[in-house]
Amino acid sequence: MSTTKAHFNIGQIIHHKLFEYRGVVIDVDPNFEGSEDWYNAAATSKPPKEDPWYHILVDGGYLRTYVAQRNLEPDNNLEPIKHPDINDHFRGLTIKGYIPHAKSN
Repeated sequence: MSTTKAHFNIGQIIHHKLFEYRGVVIDVDPNFEGSEDWYNAAATSKPPKEDPWYHILVDGGYLRTYVAQRNLEPDNNLEPIKHPDINDHFRGLTIKGYIPHAKSN
């Protein structure tokens, strides 16, 4: 079980420190939830599995990524994220980030 608190929230705009892209958080896992094969193939810097991991819509295309907390930092650029799925997850943008749609019961 992870004892590390998530540093980023759903709707927060982030910057990937290694790959230099912007994106927005659409979900947070308290620890790594992917497969061992994916981790060995894609997580080349071998970030800790016990820390939070984030599902990200990447700005400027169709990509979604799964990123370890240590590879992200806040992005204070107020430009909107350009991604075709942005409206599926959010209802607007403020200076604090995107506003998620209200969850229905």
